[in-house]
Amino acid sequence: MSQVLIDVKNLDKQYMKQMAVKNASFQITEGMICGLIGPNGAGKTTIMKTLGGLILPTGGTISIYGQTTPDGLAKSRSRMSFMIEVPYAKEKMTARENLEKQRLQKGIPDKKRIDEVLEIVGLTDTGKKPVKNFSLGMRQRLGIANALLTKPEIMILDEPTNGLDPEGIVEIRELLLKLNRDEHITIVISSHILSELSLLCTDYIFINHGEIIQSVSAPELKKICKEYYHINTDNNSLAAAILQDKLGITQFDVEKNGNIRLYEQLDDIRNISKTLFENGVVPVELGIHEANLEEYYMNMVGGEVNE
Repeated sequence: MSQVLIDVKNLDKQYMKQMAVKNASFQITEGMICGLIGPNGAGKTTIMKTLGGLILPTGGTISIYGQTTPDGLAKSRSRMSFMIEVPYAKEKMTARENLEKQRLQKGIPDKKRIDEVLEIVGLTDTGKKPVKNFSLGMRQRLGIANALLTKPEIMILDEPTNGLDPEGIVEIRELLLKLNRDEHITIVISSHILSELSLLCTDYIFINHGEIIQSVSAPELKKICKEYYHINTDNNSLAAAILQDKLGITQFDVEKNGNIRLYEQLDDIRNISKTLFENGVVPVELGIHEANLEEYYMNMVGGEVNE
Protein backbone atom coordinates (compact mmCIF):
# COMPACT_ATOMS: atom_id res chain seq x y z
CA MET A 1 0.00 0.00 0.00
CA SER A 2 1.36 3.44 -0.94
CA GLN A 3 2.50 5.76 1.81
CA VAL A 4 0.26 8.72 2.67
CA LEU A 5 2.43 11.81 2.18
CA ILE A 6 -0.15 14.56 2.74
CA ASP A 7 -3.21 14.17 4.95
CA VAL A 8 -5.62 17.10 5.14
CA LYS A 9 -8.57 16.98 7.51
CA ASN A 10 -11.48 19.42 7.80
CA LEU A 11 -9.50 22.31 6.30
CA ASP A 12 -11.16 25.75 6.44
CA LYS A 13 -9.91 29.08 5.14
CA GLN A 14 -11.93 32.22 5.64
CA TYR A 15 -11.22 35.70 4.25
CA MET A 16 -13.33 38.27 6.10
CA LYS A 17 -16.85 36.86 5.69
CA GLN A 18 -16.04 34.65 2.70
CA MET A 19 -15.21 30.97 3.12
CA ALA A 20 -12.64 30.18 0.42
CA VAL A 21 -12.26 26.55 1.57
CA LYS A 22 -14.82 24.68 3.65
CA ASN A 23 -14.23 21.46 5.60
CA ALA A 24 -11.88 19.99 2.98
CA SER A 25 -10.41 16.54 3.65
CA PHE A 26 -8.19 14.52 1.31
CA GLN A 27 -5.02 12.44 1.13
CA ILE A 28 -2.10 12.44 -1.31
CA THR A 29 -0.26 9.14 -1.50
CA GLU A 30 3.19 8.37 -2.88
CA GLY A 31 3.37 8.16 -6.69
CA MET A 32 0.14 10.04 -7.39
CA ILE A 33 -0.44 12.64 -10.05
CA CYS A 34 -3.44 14.20 -8.37
CA GLY A 35 -5.54 16.78 -10.17
CA LEU A 36 -7.38 19.48 -8.24
CA ILE A 37 -10.30 20.13 -10.55
CA GLY A 38 -12.58 23.13 -10.43
CA PRO A 39 -13.40 26.42 -12.15
CA ASN A 40 -11.65 29.68 -11.34
CA GLY A 41 -12.47 30.71 -7.79
CA ALA A 42 -13.27 27.18 -6.63
CA GLY A 43 -10.54 27.18 -3.94
CA LYS A 44 -7.73 25.29 -5.69
CA THR A 45 -5.03 27.93 -5.21
CA THR A 46 -6.06 28.53 -1.59
CA ILE A 47 -5.61 24.84 -0.81
CA MET A 48 -2.19 24.84 -2.48
CA LYS A 49 -1.08 27.93 -0.58
CA THR A 50 -2.04 26.32 2.73
CA LEU A 51 -0.07 23.21 1.77
CA GLY A 52 2.93 25.42 1.06
CA GLY A 53 2.58 27.42 4.28
CA LEU A 54 2.03 30.65 2.34
CA ILE A 55 -1.25 31.22 4.17
CA LEU A 56 -2.51 29.80 7.44
CA PRO A 57 -5.75 27.82 7.58
CA THR A 58 -8.65 29.06 9.68
CA GLY A 59 -9.40 25.55 10.86
CA GLY A 60 -8.55 21.90 10.36
CA THR A 61 -5.20 20.10 10.23
CA ILE A 62 -2.49 19.48 7.66
CA SER A 63 -0.10 16.56 8.04
CA ILE A 64 2.91 16.25 5.71
CA TYR A 65 5.09 13.18 6.14
CA GLY A 66 3.32 12.69 9.47
CA GLN A 67 4.29 16.14 10.77
CA THR A 68 1.62 18.55 12.04
CA THR A 69 3.49 21.07 14.21
CA PRO A 70 4.81 24.33 12.68
CA ASP A 71 8.42 23.16 12.99
CA GLY A 72 7.60 19.71 11.71
CA LEU A 73 5.69 21.07 8.73
CA ALA A 74 8.56 23.42 7.87
CA LYS A 75 10.93 20.46 7.87
CA SER A 76 8.58 18.37 5.74
CA ARG A 77 8.09 21.19 3.23
CA SER A 78 11.84 21.13 2.54
CA ARG A 79 11.10 17.86 0.71
CA MET A 80 8.55 19.63 -1.50
CA SER A 81 8.58 22.32 -4.16
CA PHE A 82 5.89 24.73 -5.25
CA MET A 83 5.02 26.61 -8.43
CA ILE A 84 2.03 28.69 -7.51
CA GLU A 85 0.80 31.41 -9.87
CA VAL A 86 3.26 32.91 -12.42
CA PRO A 87 6.86 31.56 -12.16
CA TYR A 88 9.28 34.35 -11.31
CA ALA A 89 12.40 34.95 -13.39
CA LYS A 90 14.69 37.87 -14.22
CA GLU A 91 13.77 38.97 -17.73
CA LYS A 92 17.27 40.03 -18.83
CA MET A 93 18.97 36.90 -17.52
CA THR A 94 19.32 33.55 -19.29
CA ALA A 95 17.77 30.31 -18.02
CA ARG A 96 21.12 29.22 -16.61
CA GLU A 97 21.73 32.59 -14.90
CA ASN A 98 18.29 32.52 -13.33
CA LEU A 99 18.83 29.00 -12.02
CA GLU A 100 22.29 29.89 -10.70
CA LYS A 101 20.78 32.79 -8.77
CA GLN A 102 18.11 30.47 -7.34
CA ARG A 103 20.71 27.79 -6.53
CA LEU A 104 22.69 30.24 -4.42
CA GLN A 105 19.60 31.59 -2.68
CA LYS A 106 18.48 28.07 -1.80
CA GLY A 107 21.93 27.07 -0.59
CA ILE A 108 22.38 24.20 -3.03
CA PRO A 109 26.11 23.37 -3.22
CA ASP A 110 26.02 21.17 -6.33
CA LYS A 111 26.49 23.35 -9.44
CA LYS A 112 25.89 20.32 -11.67
CA ARG A 113 22.26 20.35 -10.60
CA ILE A 114 21.62 23.25 -12.99
CA ASP A 115 22.74 21.16 -15.98
CA GLU A 116 20.60 18.27 -14.74
CA VAL A 117 17.39 20.27 -14.44
CA LEU A 118 17.94 22.11 -17.73
CA GLU A 119 18.22 18.75 -19.45
CA ILE A 120 15.16 17.37 -17.67
CA VAL A 121 12.95 20.27 -18.81
CA GLY A 122 14.49 20.56 -22.29
CA LEU A 123 16.12 23.99 -21.99
CA THR A 124 19.77 23.04 -22.53
CA ASP A 125 19.91 24.70 -25.95
CA THR A 126 18.64 28.14 -24.92
CA GLY A 127 22.21 29.42 -24.58
CA LYS A 128 22.42 33.20 -24.13
CA LYS A 129 18.77 33.86 -24.95
CA PRO A 130 17.28 36.07 -22.22
CA VAL A 131 14.04 35.02 -20.56
CA LYS A 132 12.24 38.03 -22.06
CA ASN A 133 12.52 36.24 -25.44
CA PHE A 134 11.15 32.93 -24.11
CA SER A 135 7.77 31.61 -25.17
CA LEU A 136 5.21 31.09 -22.41
CA GLY A 137 5.83 27.35 -22.57
CA MET A 138 9.58 27.88 -22.10
CA ARG A 139 8.88 30.13 -19.11
CA GLN A 140 6.72 27.44 -17.54
CA ARG A 141 9.46 24.84 -18.09
CA LEU A 142 11.97 27.22 -16.49
CA GLY A 143 9.65 27.53 -13.50
CA ILE A 144 9.51 23.75 -13.24
CA ALA A 145 13.32 23.58 -13.54
CA ASN A 146 13.58 26.00 -10.62
CA ALA A 147 11.19 23.83 -8.62
CA LEU A 148 13.37 20.79 -9.39
CA LEU A 149 16.61 22.29 -8.07
CA THR A 150 16.06 20.94 -4.56
CA LYS A 151 15.31 17.39 -5.80
CA PRO A 152 11.77 17.44 -4.39
CA GLU A 153 9.76 14.35 -3.59
CA ILE A 154 6.46 16.24 -4.02
CA MET A 155 5.66 19.05 -6.47
CA ILE A 156 2.66 21.35 -6.09
CA LEU A 157 1.81 23.04 -9.40
CA ASP A 158 -0.91 25.63 -9.81
CA GLU A 159 -2.26 25.90 -13.38
CA PRO A 160 1.08 25.13 -15.12
CA THR A 161 -0.60 24.93 -18.54
CA ASN A 162 -2.66 28.11 -18.19
CA GLY A 163 -2.39 30.28 -21.31
CA LEU A 164 -0.33 27.78 -23.28
CA ASP A 165 -1.05 26.83 -26.87
CA PRO A 166 -1.86 23.15 -27.61
CA GLU A 167 1.79 22.33 -28.36
CA GLY A 168 2.93 23.91 -25.10
CA ILE A 169 0.28 22.01 -23.15
CA VAL A 170 1.49 18.71 -24.62
CA GLU A 171 5.11 19.57 -23.73
CA ILE A 172 4.24 20.28 -20.09
CA ARG A 173 2.09 17.15 -19.86
CA GLU A 174 4.89 14.94 -21.19
CA LEU A 175 7.37 16.61 -18.85
CA LEU A 176 5.20 15.97 -15.79
CA LEU A 177 4.64 12.34 -16.77
CA LYS A 178 8.42 11.97 -17.12
CA LEU A 179 9.04 13.52 -13.68
CA ASN A 180 6.52 11.18 -12.10
CA ARG A 181 7.84 8.10 -13.92
CA ASP A 182 11.61 8.68 -13.98
CA GLU A 183 12.22 11.00 -11.00
CA HIS A 184 9.53 9.34 -8.84
CA ILE A 185 7.99 12.69 -7.94
CA THR A 186 4.48 12.81 -6.54
CA ILE A 187 2.59 15.66 -8.20
CA VAL A 188 -0.41 17.73 -7.16
CA ILE A 189 -1.62 19.85 -10.08
CA SER A 190 -4.56 22.22 -10.40
CA SER A 191 -6.28 23.15 -13.62
CA HIS A 192 -9.62 24.15 -15.08
CA ILE A 193 -8.63 22.48 -18.39
CA LEU A 194 -10.26 19.19 -17.53
CA SER A 195 -9.60 17.48 -20.84
CA GLU A 196 -5.86 17.90 -20.26
CA LEU A 197 -5.94 16.50 -16.72
CA SER A 198 -7.75 13.42 -17.99
CA LEU A 199 -4.60 12.54 -19.98
CA LEU A 200 -2.29 13.08 -17.02
CA CYS A 201 -3.71 12.26 -13.62
CA THR A 202 -3.92 9.06 -11.62
CA ASP A 203 -6.40 10.61 -9.16
CA TYR A 204 -8.82 13.52 -9.04
CA ILE A 205 -10.20 15.84 -6.37
CA PHE A 206 -13.28 17.78 -7.53
CA ILE A 207 -13.81 21.19 -5.93
CA ASN A 208 -16.62 23.73 -6.16
CA HIS A 209 -17.27 26.81 -4.01
CA GLY A 210 -14.42 25.79 -1.71
CA GLU A 211 -15.88 22.36 -0.98
CA ILE A 212 -14.50 19.00 -2.07
CA ILE A 213 -17.43 17.27 -3.70
CA GLN A 214 -15.66 14.04 -4.66
CA SER A 215 -12.27 12.29 -4.68
CA VAL A 216 -11.83 9.48 -7.19
CA SER A 217 -9.05 7.47 -8.85
CA ALA A 218 -8.60 7.37 -12.62
CA PRO A 219 -9.76 3.71 -12.89
CA GLU A 220 -12.84 4.50 -10.78
CA LEU A 221 -13.61 7.53 -12.93
CA LYS A 222 -13.28 5.46 -16.09
CA LYS A 223 -15.95 3.10 -14.78
CA ILE A 224 -18.20 6.04 -13.95
CA CYS A 225 -17.67 7.72 -17.32
CA LYS A 226 -18.70 4.62 -19.19
CA GLU A 227 -20.22 4.37 -22.63
CA TYR A 228 -23.94 5.01 -22.88
CA TYR A 229 -26.72 5.75 -25.34
CA HIS A 230 -28.15 9.26 -25.19
CA ILE A 231 -31.93 9.17 -25.66
CA ASN A 232 -34.27 12.14 -26.00
CA THR A 233 -37.93 11.69 -26.91
CA ASP A 234 -41.15 13.69 -27.00
CA ASN A 235 -42.06 12.14 -23.62
CA ASN A 236 -39.01 11.10 -21.62
CA SER A 237 -40.98 10.18 -18.49
CA LEU A 238 -43.04 7.68 -20.44
CA ALA A 239 -39.91 6.50 -22.27
CA ALA A 240 -38.23 5.66 -18.95
CA ALA A 241 -41.28 3.64 -17.88
CA ILE A 242 -41.31 1.75 -21.20
CA LEU A 243 -37.61 0.90 -20.91
CA GLN A 244 -38.21 -0.63 -17.50
CA ASP A 245 -41.63 -2.24 -17.97
CA LYS A 246 -41.51 -3.40 -21.60
CA LEU A 247 -37.80 -4.14 -22.07
CA GLY A 248 -36.70 -5.00 -18.52
CA ILE A 249 -33.95 -2.37 -18.64
CA THR A 250 -32.79 -1.08 -15.26
CA GLN A 251 -29.36 0.37 -16.05
CA PHE A 252 -30.30 3.87 -17.10
CA ASP A 253 -30.28 7.38 -15.61
CA VAL A 254 -32.61 10.29 -16.18
CA GLU A 255 -30.68 13.57 -16.34
CA LYS A 256 -31.91 16.84 -14.86
CA ASN A 257 -33.03 18.00 -18.30
CA GLY A 258 -35.07 14.80 -18.72
CA ASN A 259 -32.78 13.09 -21.24
CA ILE A 260 -32.00 9.43 -20.65
CA ARG A 261 -28.62 7.72 -20.41
CA LEU A 262 -28.91 4.04 -21.30
CA TYR A 263 -26.10 1.71 -20.16
CA GLU A 264 -27.34 -1.70 -21.31
CA GLN A 265 -28.54 -3.32 -24.53
CA LEU A 266 -26.43 -0.82 -26.49
CA ASP A 267 -26.14 -3.27 -29.37
CA ASP A 268 -29.93 -3.50 -29.69
CA ILE A 269 -30.85 0.16 -30.01
CA ARG A 270 -33.02 -0.53 -33.08
CA ASN A 271 -35.36 -2.74 -31.00
CA ILE A 272 -35.39 -0.15 -28.22
CA SER A 273 -36.35 2.61 -30.67
CA LYS A 274 -39.04 0.39 -32.21
CA THR A 275 -40.51 -0.47 -28.79
CA LEU A 276 -40.63 3.19 -27.76
CA PHE A 277 -42.41 4.14 -30.99
CA GLU A 278 -44.93 1.28 -30.74
CA ASN A 279 -45.85 2.46 -27.25
CA GLY A 280 -46.54 6.04 -28.30
CA VAL A 281 -43.13 7.66 -27.75
CA VAL A 282 -41.27 9.33 -30.62
CA PRO A 283 -37.45 9.26 -30.34
CA VAL A 284 -36.01 12.70 -31.17
CA GLU A 285 -32.32 12.04 -30.47
CA LEU A 286 -30.43 8.76 -30.26
CA GLY A 287 -26.66 8.52 -30.11
CA ILE A 288 -23.78 6.60 -28.58
CA HIS A 289 -21.75 8.67 -26.15
CA GLU A 290 -18.98 8.41 -23.56
CA ALA A 291 -18.87 10.93 -20.74
CA ASN A 292 -15.61 12.88 -20.46
CA LEU A 293 -14.09 14.50 -17.39
CA GLU A 294 -15.56 17.92 -18.08
CA GLU A 295 -19.06 16.56 -18.58
CA TYR A 296 -18.78 14.49 -15.41
CA TYR A 297 -17.73 17.53 -13.40
CA MET A 298 -20.49 19.69 -14.87
CA ASN A 299 -23.08 17.04 -14.02
CA MET A 300 -21.85 16.98 -10.41
CA VAL A 301 -22.22 20.75 -9.98
CA GLY A 302 -25.44 20.95 -11.94
CA GLY A 303 -23.91 22.74 -14.94
CA GLU A 304 -22.81 25.63 -12.72
CA VAL A 305 -19.48 27.36 -13.27
CA ASN A 306 -18.33 30.02 -10.83
CA GLU A 307 -15.78 32.31 -12.46
